[in-house]
Amino acid sequence: MKNSLISRCSLSVFLLVLGYSCYAQINPNVYTSKQEKDGKSVKHELKIDGDYLTHTVYEIKPAKFIKTLGGFYKIEDGAINVQLEFNSNFENDSITQLHYKFEMGKDVLKLHLDDKLEFKAAKGLVQELDGKWLFGTRGPDKGQERRGDSRPRKTLKFLQNGRFQWIAYNTETMKFFGTGGGSFTSKDGVYQENIEFFSRDNSRVGAELKFEYGLKGNDWHHQGNNSKGEPMYEIWMRRQASGG
Repeated sequence: MKNSLISRCSLSVFLLVLGYSCYAQINPNVYTSKQEKDGKSVKHELKIDGDYLTHTVYEIKPAKFIKTLGGFYKIEDGAINVQLEFNSNFENDSITQLHYKFEMGKDVLKLHLDDKLEFKAAKGLVQELDGKWLFGTRGPDKGQERRGDSRPRKTLKFLQNGRFQWIAYNTETMKFFGTGGGSFTSKDGVYQENIEFFSRDNSRVGAELKFEYGLKGNDWHHQGNNSKGEPMYEIWMRRQASGG
């Protein structure tokens, strides 16, 4: 009887520790939270995948970009520690690292920011182009030199659960060049973006852009007209985790 009681107690402790361990990590996903401030609807969007995180904030109506930050992260002592690759407000705040206290539930992520925000996980939507991509070169591919991950000047495209974002930045100077994002679909060689935020021009919000695409190894060939209506051919390279 005594041994049985000890066994049940040991099992309970094991399950408690196991449950804590599960929630001490963050499930890869897109998480969103909305705030109502001064009559305006503000959206926070987190993309978390592997060891990379982006946090973007924008007003929904009228459309207005507020800020975006992102980089490689680790979870230590119940907190998310992020070494930023980009920060759109860097010239004003000089922030290169983030420290978020968090709580992870089944489909809810709570972050302790200035306000305690509750983020809801998106429903799973797996698509062919999901992942993190770095701009390589203008196409077509003729063996020309590529930008990729070896240079500080980068353009990252992060696609996950039907949401996309591109960010142009410099990792050495932390200079921010621009970003845009929203929802996307990639199917049968057609990639479509629906823009919901655009740092350079809020009037671009609402635009729908369609492109042709093809995958060749770790390359994404991307053709069509950009947001200005100009023809383009880009080659993007799948990014490998490199946060250390």
